[in-house]
Amino acid sequence: MRVVAYIGGVKSARSVSTWAEGASKPSEADQQRLRDAFYAAALLRESYDATTVQSWFRGMNPALNDEAPAQVLREGDQMKAARDVITAAKSFAHIG
Repeated sequence: MRVVAYIGGVKSARSVSTWAEGASKPSEADQQRLRDAFYAAALLRESYDATTVQSWFRGMNPALNDEAPAQVLREGDQMKAARDVITAAKSFAHIG
């Protein structure tokens, strides 16, 4: 949940719980980042377990100039970050 909170632009995993419960929702920009992360995670889940997928989002990635995919999604230009992270996820899922 901490990775989701980070990508979603909040400090606490509790905020993620309130989103899941429907008590609140992230901003439109945060929702789009979370959709992009979900898509990348779904690509990775075709080949890897949940622990590996979580590690992939947190680890340095050579396809992303040694930045973590979660960081690229949170801090990068939204369209470019999504494209770059999804491309990196496809590459990792199919090549390793």
